[in-house]
Amino acid sequence: MARAQSRYVCQACGAEFLRWEGQCRACEAWNTLVETVVTTTPRAGRARGPATAAVAPVPLADVREGPLPRLATGLAELDRVLGGGIVPGSLVLIGGEPGVGKSPLLLQVAGGVASSERGVLYATGEESAAQVRLRAARLGLISGAAGTGVGILASSEVGAIVEAARAAGHALVVVDSIQTMTVEELDGPAGSVGQVRESALRLMELAKADGPAVILVGHVTKDGSIAGPRTLEHLVDAVIELGGDRGGVLRVLRSAKNRFGSTDEIGVFEMRETGLAEVADPGRAFLADRPEAEPGSVVAATMEGTRPLLVEVQALVAPAGYGTPARRVSGVDSNRLALLLAVLGRRAGIGLGSHDVYANLAGGLSVSAPGLDLAIALALASSLRDRPVTPNTVVVGEVGLLGELRPSGGLERRLREAARLGFSRAIVPAPRAGRPLTVDGIEVAAVPTLRAAIEVALGAGTPPGRDPRAAPTSSPPRSARVVG
Repeated sequence: MARAQSRYVCQACGAEFLRWEGQCRACEAWNTLVETVVTTTPRAGRARGPATAAVAPVPLADVREGPLPRLATGLAELDRVLGGGIVPGSLVLIGGEPGVGKSPLLLQVAGGVASSERGVLYATGEESAAQVRLRAARLGLISGAAGTGVGILASSEVGAIVEAARAAGHALVVVDSIQTMTVEELDGPAGSVGQVRESALRLMELAKADGPAVILVGHVTKDGSIAGPRTLEHLVDAVIELGGDRGGVLRVLRSAKNRFGSTDEIGVFEMRETGLAEVADPGRAFLADRPEAEPGSVVAATMEGTRPLLVEVQALVAPAGYGTPARRVSGVDSNRLALLLAVLGRRAGIGLGSHDVYANLAGGLSVSAPGLDLAIALALASSLRDRPVTPNTVVVGEVGLLGELRPSGGLERRLREAARLGFSRAIVPAPRAGRPLTVDGIEVAAVPTLRAAIEVALGAGTPPGRDPRAAPTSSPPRSARVVG
């Protein structure tokens, strides 16, 4: 006879305890234990399943490499992030904030896969079939192969979804969302640790045993992480994050985990009335609304995977009104900002200890690569001195603790992209050995230190009304310049 027992389950890692504790002993998270009623069956009363046949290990060299043609989603930017398309039998988790465009994106993916005469099952636990049809009509997916090749199943029961997928032999199964799914045999509400974990396990078994690719939509928490137990991200083959400024139109798709491809690639989309449209020229898109000759604005050339990308780094420096000066960042690493503030004060004579500092990467993009260091430092110096960086200038380089500049990988590709977009000047680290880099159509200023880069970008002297301590205390070092 089944018995109901009370357990305390950690909402962060899924560990179970007999009594409540303030801190989870498994993951050391605080205030994450929630009481859950679990129905258990005595061992003597449990039904014993059929005996499974013995499985012998196979030598690695003898494993047959079957053909795994990837499924084209119809969106080249998404295929780029996935490594060339969706691998059959894979389990993919896509997360993002509410309203960022997850459901329209996956409905477009379902239509793209169905257009290649492959059946798709779209299971939703958040909407009715009629509501999904309204969105599909807005996206223009009712007519053609998408209208007949995409099956809609409005159900939150995982067993029903698995049965429907196996019966029809779909090539792709989309589940929107995993936090609304439930397993009938388990107690607990939808979204609880046990329900999310067991639902993901059964959908993973469907993908591995029967071969369809399964895409799960995941909710996110206030700090931007996927809601539910951490085991969810370990179970899936790929974790894709859709982000961007909800007030803007650009959306950025990046991979946090990918067993079948690189995690360095990004995809850029534009949100429109008819869904997410691919951005063919992301570099130009991120600089579309950039003001000209404004203090605190610097264009940096970065690399996202194999794609060179130009982004705008913005900084605002203001005297601190009271208390501890504020340090706020968006899209850049807060630890790198703290390091750059220290280097600016110690190595470049620009002290910001009594100022509020704000740094932002325009367009909703997030970049943590150190090649953005020089752009952030120049933006801070530009805002403090109230002087814009020389027009049509692009910046690349990492800043060391000694104030020296270090080169970043793919420098030539970055500068060629800058030249293509109309930039005529670049500030880069001076090479340690050999001749400085030359690129057709762009003037390259190769400088050895952060102090020298500031003088090349902003010029010498202190503007009226500014604190003289913000200006360099010695003559600027020589910089090497090569005109190509």
